[in-house]
Amino acid sequence: MENTEVYTGKKPLIKRLGGWFKNLPVRIGAFFKRIGLWFKSRPSAIAAWAQGIKRSPKPVKASMCLMGLGQIMQRQIIKGILFILMFGGYVTYMVLAGGKAMYNFFSLGVVPPNPWLGIEGDNSVIMMLLGTLAFIITGFFIAVHLANIRDARRTYEYVSRGNATPDFRQSLASMFDKYFYVTALVLPIVGVFVFNILPIIFMVFLAFTDYGGNVVLSGSLVSWIGFDNFSQLFSTGLMGSTFFKILGWNLLWAVMSTALNYFGGLAIALLLNKKIVKGKKFWRAFPVLAFAVPGFITLLAFKFMFSNQGPINYYIEKFGGTGKLFFGIDSRWSARLIGWLVNAWLSIPSSMLLATGILANLNPDLYEAARIDGASAWVQFIKITLPFVIFATTPVLIGQFMGNFNNFGVFYFLRGGIICDGYFLASDTDLLINWLYRLSIDQQYYSFGAAISIIIFIIASVISLFVYVKSPSYSKEDMYR
Repeated sequence: MENTEVYTGKKPLIKRLGGWFKNLPVRIGAFFKRIGLWFKSRPSAIAAWAQGIKRSPKPVKASMCLMGLGQIMQRQIIKGILFILMFGGYVTYMVLAGGKAMYNFFSLGVVPPNPWLGIEGDNSVIMMLLGTLAFIITGFFIAVHLANIRDARRTYEYVSRGNATPDFRQSLASMFDKYFYVTALVLPIVGVFVFNILPIIFMVFLAFTDYGGNVVLSGSLVSWIGFDNFSQLFSTGLMGSTFFKILGWNLLWAVMSTALNYFGGLAIALLLNKKIVKGKKFWRAFPVLAFAVPGFITLLAFKFMFSNQGPINYYIEKFGGTGKLFFGIDSRWSARLIGWLVNAWLSIPSSMLLATGILANLNPDLYEAARIDGASAWVQFIKITLPFVIFATTPVLIGQFMGNFNNFGVFYFLRGGIICDGYFLASDTDLLINWLYRLSIDQQYYSFGAAISIIIFIIASVISLFVYVKSPSYSKEDMYR
């Protein structure tokens, strides 16, 4: 029995959370103490860095001053010329466009448009985008410049050991051999920066401007306003109260949906795993049919079922009841319950398939030993099945939580277009992602939408990272090996 023991020594989650918040002041103090020590060590680090530059060989110093010069000094002419051409290209870009783009990034334009006088004016959004691109290009240039310095140092050390200077053909061959991983990642990294990082950075910058509402409608210049958008979201006015009400509902929705979908799928998998169940293949395939239908079609079907003229109200009235507005303006909890139901219908099949595969790998000797010790079915589930399944699926569980936290489609299709009293351009079933869509796309409050998206990212990432770090999948990864 000693070899089949399952780890159960962790404190309950509530106690661990309580201990974490209890030690929070100590953690914050230690964090600022580390920052102070970091700044305290900077003078000595800078002095050591300067001393290292002073002791560097001449080719390395030359590469610090001008890209490619160190390579030319070491008779790597073609490589040196390529570095110089890259340096010249960056300088040309900065002179012709990059420098102006960086300046306009901070000013966001000075000439307002005036259609009546035929004055096109400055486009603040384009200026912000081009300025962001200029800063990213500068970052790439700095990375290439540092690579040029490292290459000059590496070549100098290689020659100092009595080797011949590598020619361009040898350097090119090393790019596709020893340093192939770097060569292969250049284009993907550039693509990620252009198509992923640039829009994200632009969105972050947008959150600190007044771009939206009257500024968009009038075509006025955009201005930097600091944290004003965040201040309004955390204020005591209608905007602030709407944010906190939606945030509270969003957290409740994400936790309940994740738990319902996860344990619902696990319950079906356990049921179908019993030997007494006949036709297991059919019953396992049946829920997958719901999973195979496109989600928005399922959502529209449920919306019709619970509509005023739908079959649910038809049968309620047929049996003597009174029809109900399931998605009306005052139907908060009925709409929320239907949302949980529809989301479970869409998500439980995938959880069931996942749990089925994991349960197939669970050692049956554990249950046999537990039964010999007199453990009930519930104790076996709590002590053996649940820890094993959660251990194996914690990353998936976190992914499901993130998906539910940002589940745009459910209430957009079920109850889109409703605005409730006490909410700023939102309904009492809207999640933060739905409210973000209303503000940004429907009402053109782009800066508020950007601020909300930053808050969504911070909340979801902090919760997910905290749960994962505290889970056995991270701290006890060798438990079931």
